[in-house]
Amino acid sequence: MKLHVLWALLCLVLGFSNAQAKGGDLYIFDVDNTKGAYTPELIEKTLEANGFYISANSEMNKPFTIQFGQTDYTIFTLMTVFELELSEALVRKHEKSGVFVPMGLGIYQHKNEKSLHVSMLTAEAMGKIMGINDPILKKIETKTIEVIKKMLPGATMRQSEAAAKASGPLLSIFEAEVDAQEWQGSKDEIAMMVEEGFKPKGFVMSNYTDYNFMLTKQDTVESPYDFYDTYSICKLKVIYNVAKTRPEAAAFAPCTFVFYKLKGSDKIVLAFPGVYNWIGSAHVTDETALEELKIAQDDFEAIIQAAIE
Repeated sequence: MKLHVLWALLCLVLGFSNAQAKGGDLYIFDVDNTKGAYTPELIEKTLEANGFYISANSEMNKPFTIQFGQTDYTIFTLMTVFELELSEALVRKHEKSGVFVPMGLGIYQHKNEKSLHVSMLTAEAMGKIMGINDPILKKIETKTIEVIKKMLPGATMRQSEAAAKASGPLLSIFEAEVDAQEWQGSKDEIAMMVEEGFKPKGFVMSNYTDYNFMLTKQDTVESPYDFYDTYSICKLKVIYNVAKTRPEAAAFAPCTFVFYKLKGSDKIVLAFPGVYNWIGSAHVTDETALEELKIAQDDFEAIIQAAIE
């Protein structure tokens, strides 16, 4: 199997750099939660009732306490979601857009404050990472904002400071050459090796989605892909250390890793958003957090390289 590793530095494509100068890559919603009325469970139910699919609702305080002996938050939840119809339209048009199917919502409330916060990526930020400019992204953003405002009445919405210049690839892309028709064995072998590589490096798979099954409406309509899988992957040391200073970066976690093959293609593609998005978009400067992020990037790359060599 011949290996191709493609690095995509997408900071200056399609004019997104100029768009981002006007605002940051994250929206942050703040709402008074003195009475504890707003919970991740309420947010999940509201999203589901409005056309979103919840891939995972991962409460992080318990694992924080088990592994690190403490947590700074009364609420810290990583929620991965996608709008069913709009996400399907996007993936059918742009093969790598599955890195945001699902996309992340960070939900958090510090022990020393009364407000609950929800963070999400802007449409421009998602487009910048993927290197695309499609109105579907704005439609997804608009609907997500509408639902958040609906479930958190009285919430204020702000945009993060302008993203710092990226210091590495925003999207890491790997390709493995395979036979265009006899690809199943290669796919199974790569998937097995990738999945087996996660745990020894401290990664946890919070969700797996056979998205091609959803694209084909349970095998009743055509899909442009032979297979299309997404994995939601997180590393507890990364999330814990970044949350110390930049909890809004939870919108990047878990990272969605996409694994697919277009029909007729002789390549299997694997891609994931790099940690340089966390560093630039959320302005992560804490040395411990930066070290953990860079270790995670190196480990993730090494796992994929070993699987497709």
